[in-house]
Amino acid sequence: MEELNLTRFQPATFHLTGFPGLEQFHLWIAIPFCLLYAASIAGNCTILVIVRRDRRLHEPMYFFLCMLSFNDLGVSLSTLPTVLAIFCFGLSDVLFDACLAQMFFLHSFSFMESGILLAMSFDRFVAICNPLRYSSTLTNPRIARIGLAIVLKSTIMLFPFPFLIKRLPICKSNVLSHSYCLHPDMMRLACADITVNNIYGFFAVLFTYGLDSTFIVLSYAMILKTVLSIASREQRRKALNTCVSHICAVLSFYVPIIAVSVLHRFGKGAPPVVHIMMSNVYLFVPPLLNPIIYSVKTKEIRKGIVKIFS
Repeated sequence: MEELNLTRFQPATFHLTGFPGLEQFHLWIAIPFCLLYAASIAGNCTILVIVRRDRRLHEPMYFFLCMLSFNDLGVSLSTLPTVLAIFCFGLSDVLFDACLAQMFFLHSFSFMESGILLAMSFDRFVAICNPLRYSSTLTNPRIARIGLAIVLKSTIMLFPFPFLIKRLPICKSNVLSHSYCLHPDMMRLACADITVNNIYGFFAVLFTYGLDSTFIVLSYAMILKTVLSIASREQRRKALNTCVSHICAVLSFYVPIIAVSVLHRFGKGAPPVVHIMMSNVYLFVPPLLNPIIYSVKTKEIRKGIVKIFS
């Protein structure tokens, strides 16, 4: 472990943690992680290639799906260097500034995913509740502006995080409890008042996850109201079926977030391995599941996969 740089009250490096007490099995643990990364990256790249090659899929729903896949690639690639370094090569130290950069991108992509899921719920809302204005409402320039707004919102919300960490004197330790850098994990090492970090972190989470999830729920409430007013049972089934993939994607993203929050609040006595596993589920499961969900539930994506491999 690197000695603390007491002149700056900051460590030269942070020491990342894999699974405490299981260091001798890290090489074996690396195998499922490598498979997860390979499946996630391959699945999301496949989605991007299919939509790009098939002009029939150049529609709002699939453009938002591409945003989701591109964002999931960002999440996977943000954690990949440190996770593989720890489990494959036993390299646990990461430079202070590199840790800040990873923290920024990791949280930014997570915030962006929430915004993209909200945009996808808006897409379903317009398609079902106002189908005649679907094409005129979600034009390509408007979709591009929505994507840009999601990126700007997430970047602006996360921009203060590295500076809030950098201002803190970190002199308790330099050992983090995960194999990647997270804001809550870094600020707990400070030997100064972290009230500002806590307040702004809570505000950022509430403003992002809280508002996005609220609007997603409202969108589906209005969608359900519209669907129930449709006389034909078959038409109701078809309308709801177009939302299944998105609902599954929303659940795969928000359920782990809620589970991690509950565990952090009420599971302080739980073994460290449980906290580590839940954090890994929160970061690794959505990028893996999203391509699978849309491949299984979307006929056009299934056809595209068949074309690629045939």
